[in-house]
Amino acid sequence: MSRFASLPGAVAGHHGIAHYGEPLREQRALDRGTAFAELADRAVVALTGPERLTWLNSITSQAVDRLPAGASTELLVLDVQGRVEHAAGVYDDGETTYLLVDIDDAEPLSTWLLRMRFRAQVEIAATTDWVLVGFNAGGAAEAVVTAVLGDDARIWVDPWSVVTPGGWQYSHAAEHPGADRSWREAIVTPAQRDALIAQRGSVTAAGLLSVDALRIAAWRPRWANERDDRVIPHEVDWLRSAVHLNKGCYRGQETVAKVHNLGHPPRRLVMLHLDGSDSVIPAPGTTVYDGEDEVGVVTSAAMHHELGPIALAIVSRRVPAESSLSVRLDDVVISAAQEVIVPADAGATANVPRLTRLSRRPLKQD
Repeated sequence: MSRFASLPGAVAGHHGIAHYGEPLREQRALDRGTAFAELADRAVVALTGPERLTWLNSITSQAVDRLPAGASTELLVLDVQGRVEHAAGVYDDGETTYLLVDIDDAEPLSTWLLRMRFRAQVEIAATTDWVLVGFNAGGAAEAVVTAVLGDDARIWVDPWSVVTPGGWQYSHAAEHPGADRSWREAIVTPAQRDALIAQRGSVTAAGLLSVDALRIAAWRPRWANERDDRVIPHEVDWLRSAVHLNKGCYRGQETVAKVHNLGHPPRRLVMLHLDGSDSVIPAPGTTVYDGEDEVGVVTSAAMHHELGPIALAIVSRRVPAESSLSVRLDDVVISAAQEVIVPADAGATANVPRLTRLSRRPLKQD
């Protein structure tokens, strides 16, 4: 058993420890950088071999063929219609490329990569040799991680805080909440994970509820939550961190380019500030209403230590930005103030002029 799981007050969730008895206090500590969390809901797929980066570059949405050792990024695997099938954080140490994925996607992604390997000199393994510990930079947690790991540190830096090279942000927010996100995920052995707890000093442990609440507040999409069978990157602003618009061809690239340059994504991600009067947090999949019309679904929800009850939801592009939305749980109607993340006019960036329609009337003869 992990030493994180044996700490006092640990309450198990679906994957890993949900909290240690005081989720809001844990969340504040995690936000300040004075706590870290065992990410038992995440997994590592390791790639080795001399062609690992050029091969990965050819089959995914991100430009990784020249990724320097120690650098971090994020990629998507799309189907031929441009829909998201897999998502992964990427860290390369010069010898191994680590794909950081949600645990339920580790085996499916590994299987797909093995099918796509053909003659490429790449070895692929979904492995338990590595586990993940998350923390925010700039505090005591980072100091402990640095002291324990030393020169052996492999730390993925979440790219969500900026628009990555070749990416695009659809949000019009003057101050994007993701700009302050300093999230890190240390790639460690089980022994190193336990050493972090043993040498933590004043650093506390936080559960996965705290991790998810900070992610939601930063408008950060996640494969396990915001992806469904038809989501395309544009709908959740994933072009910001996981898509390079100017790289070569890959599966789904045509749809990415067509929607971005000429069309609009059919749905859009919103942040919901929920009425907390009933102290109820809706589960993912809860229907979102505009009046009596069903217009979308909640994808993630949490109690935030400053914002109160919040959620991410995917709604139809046609829902007016000024609409007051709601979610319903049994007989409880929860009002939801909408904060636009992906606007209705997202896409159509090419500004192609419309041609004047030619008249069908016959030309007048002299």
